[in-house]
Amino acid sequence: MGTVRNSPSVPISPGRRRLFRLGSLTLVPLVMALVLEGSLRLAGYGYPAGFFEKVRVGGREFIIDNEKFSLRFFPPRLARWPGPVMMEANKPAGVCRIFILGESAARGEPEPPYSAGRYLEALLRERFPGQKFEVVNLAVTAINSHVILPIARDCARQQGDLWIIYMGNNEMVGPFGAATVFGAKAPPASLVRLSLALQKTRVGQLLMVAARGLKGKSANASWGGMKMFLGNQLRPDDPRKEVVYRNFQRNLGDSVRAGLDSGAKVILNTVAVNLKDCPPFASIADTNMPASSRAAFKQLYADGSKAAEEGRYPEATRSFEQAAARDPNRADVQFRWAECLVQMTNLAAASQHFQLACDEDALPFRADSRINDLIREAGRKFADRGLELFDAAAALATNSPTDICGQESFYEHVHFNFDGNYRLGLAWAGQVERLLPAARANQATNTGWASQEACERELGLTDWNRESVVLAVTERLHRPPLSGQPNNARRLAALREEDKRLRGRLNRSTEAQAREAFVEALRRAPEDHWLHENYAQFLESCRDLKQATAQWQAVRELLPLNSAGHYQVGRLLELQDNWTESESALRQAVTLRPSLTEGWCELGNVHLAQEKPEMALDDYERARALEPQDATYCAFTGKALSKLNRRDEAMESYREAIRLAPELWEAHFALAEELASTNRLADAESEFEEVIRLQPANAQAHLSAGVMLARQGRFDPALQQFDETLRLEPENKLAHDYLLRVQGWKEGRR
Repeated sequence: MGTVRNSPSVPISPGRRRLFRLGSLTLVPLVMALVLEGSLRLAGYGYPAGFFEKVRVGGREFIIDNEKFSLRFFPPRLARWPGPVMMEANKPAGVCRIFILGESAARGEPEPPYSAGRYLEALLRERFPGQKFEVVNLAVTAINSHVILPIARDCARQQGDLWIIYMGNNEMVGPFGAATVFGAKAPPASLVRLSLALQKTRVGQLLMVAARGLKGKSANASWGGMKMFLGNQLRPDDPRKEVVYRNFQRNLGDSVRAGLDSGAKVILNTVAVNLKDCPPFASIADTNMPASSRAAFKQLYADGSKAAEEGRYPEATRSFEQAAARDPNRADVQFRWAECLVQMTNLAAASQHFQLACDEDALPFRADSRINDLIREAGRKFADRGLELFDAAAALATNSPTDICGQESFYEHVHFNFDGNYRLGLAWAGQVERLLPAARANQATNTGWASQEACERELGLTDWNRESVVLAVTERLHRPPLSGQPNNARRLAALREEDKRLRGRLNRSTEAQAREAFVEALRRAPEDHWLHENYAQFLESCRDLKQATAQWQAVRELLPLNSAGHYQVGRLLELQDNWTESESALRQAVTLRPSLTEGWCELGNVHLAQEKPEMALDDYERARALEPQDATYCAFTGKALSKLNRRDEAMESYREAIRLAPELWEAHFALAEELASTNRLADAESEFEEVIRLQPANAQAHLSAGVMLARQGRFDPALQQFDETLRLEPENKLAHDYLLRVQGWKEGRR
C-alpha cells in the first residue's frame, strides 16, 4: 500500500481571517434575532403592521382596516383609527373603487358621515344611476405623510381605480413632525423609515415597547386633542421645519408614485385652510430684540389695535406695518394687519398677510404655503404620468366674498362645515367625471350634478343630525387652543344662534318628514352603514330607543367585525334595562377592540345596575387605565367603590375627578353625598354649593344643600334652598315636605 500523505495546509491571510471573524460576529446576532422573532410570533406577541387585513365573512373574503396599524406611529393610548372599512377582496366587475387618503379634514371631522367623500358618493350615485361607485375613505385623524405613505402602498394592492389625496395639515404636529407630541421630533426620512421597517417585526415592536418604558410616563398619556400641543410651539425660523418639508416632499412623491404605479388615476389636491376667520393659535416674540425696540413694538401694536377697534383702518394698517417691521415673524400682527386691509377692500394684500399669519403660526395646525407649494411641485413633476392636480385651496376661496377662505366653508381652522364639504365633494365629482372611461362617462344623466339639498337627503342629514354636529363643534370651541382665539366668543354666539334656530324646527311634523326621508334613502341604499347610523342617531334624539337599536343592529350586520355597532347596541339596550343582551353586545365590542374605553365604562354601568359592584369596579378601572386623564372614569370608579362601602377610596376618586375636571358637577355631587353620609356636613354643603354654581337649575342640588343646612340648624338659608327647588320643580313632594318640616322646627325653636 502506498503512503497517504496529507495535503499541504494553505495559509490564511490576516485580511481573510478578519473577514471570517466579522462574518461570524454578524451571523450570530442575526440568527439570534430570527429565533427571537419566531418565538415571539409563536407566542402571539405583537400585531400585524399592514393597514388592511383579509377576513372571511359568510363564505366571502373581505378587506377590513387593521385597528392596530397606527401603533407603529402612536403610543398605544394615543392610537388613532380610520372609519370602518369593509370591501370585497376581489372587486366585483363593474365597480369603480375610489380611495380617499388624508387626515381629519378628509375624514370629515367632526362628523365623518357628512364628509366631502360622502357628498362625492351621493353626487356620483345621482349623476350615474346605472353605475356602481365604491368610495372608501381611508383618512385618519392626527396622521401625516409618514403614516399616509404606508397606507398608500397597501392601497396599491387593493384594485383602486382612482385615488384622491388631500393631505398636508398635520406635517408639523403629526408623527415625526417638528411640534409633535407622539415621539421623536423631525428626524430625517431615512431614519423614520428604518424605524418603521423595524417595527414591522415582532422584535422591533418589543424594542419600541421597551424604549417607551424607559422614557417613563408621558404628560400626554391619553388623547387630549389640540390641547396636547400647547407646550410645543415653533418659531417660524425653527430649522426643524425644513426637515419636515423635505420629509413631506419625499413622502408625497412616493405616495403619488404608489398610486400611479398601481394603475390608478390620482387626483392630488392642494389643501384649503381657514385663513380669514382663524387667528393664529400662538405667536412668538423676537427675544433678541433690544428693550427699546420691544417697547416701540408694544406701543405700535396697541395703537394699531385701538385704531382698528375705532374703525380707523388706514391708521391701524400703518401701525401694524411698522410693528411688523420690528418683529417680522409675529403671526398675530400679520393677522390684525390683514383684517384691516379687508376693511379697506385691499383684498390682494389682505390675502398675502393672512397667509403670512398662517405660515408664522407658532402652533402650526394648518397646511402653510410651503406645503401647498410642494404639492403643486409634485403636480408638475408627475403631470406627464397622468397625475391630476386640483387646486382645492383656490377653488374653495372663490366661494368667499373676499376670495379668501374663511367661515363660509370651515367650522374652525381646517374642518369643513356642511357647505364646505359639499363644495369640495362637488369639485371632486367634476374631477372624477373627467377621468372616467368614456363608456362610464357617457352614461351620465343630463340633469347635471345634484344640489346640496338633494345630497343631504341622500345622506340622511336632518335638523336633528345638524344639531348634534353644532353641539360637537361648540364643545370643541370650549377647549384650548380654540377657546383662546380672540374671535371665539363670536363663533360660539353664532353656534348658539344656529342651535336655537334648529331647535325651533324640531317638532312632530318635521320628525315625521325626516322619518320618511330616511326610509326612502335606505330603500335606495340599504347597505349604506353610515345612513343606518345617521338614522339611529336621529331616532335616539327622538327618544325612539327601540327603533334606534334596530338601526344599530343593521350596522352590526353590515360591519360584524367593527366594534362600533356592537357598542351602540349594548349602550341602547342598557338604556332600556335589557341588561343581559346589553352585556353580551358590550362584551363583543371590547373583545373586538380592547382599547374601547367607552365600552368598558358602559359595561361597568351594566354591572353596577345588576348590583355587581366588584365587576363594575374592574370595568371602570380598565377604562381609567386606558384614559387616565378622563375625569369621568375616575368618577365612575368612585361610584363602584361607594357601592362596596369603600367610602374613603370613593371620595379619593371623586377628588381626583374634580382635580382633572373642576367643572364636572356630577363628581362634586357624588363627593357631597359621600361627605354627608359620614356627617361631614359643612364639607358636603360646600360641594353642593359648587354644584349649584355649575348647574344653577339643578333642583336636586338645591334640595340636598337645603338638607345639609337644615341638619346644621341653619333654617333660613335651608328654607331658601327648598323654595328654589320648588320654583324649579313645583311638584317636588320631597322639597315640599322638607319645607314644612323645617318651618315647624323653626317655629319650635321660638
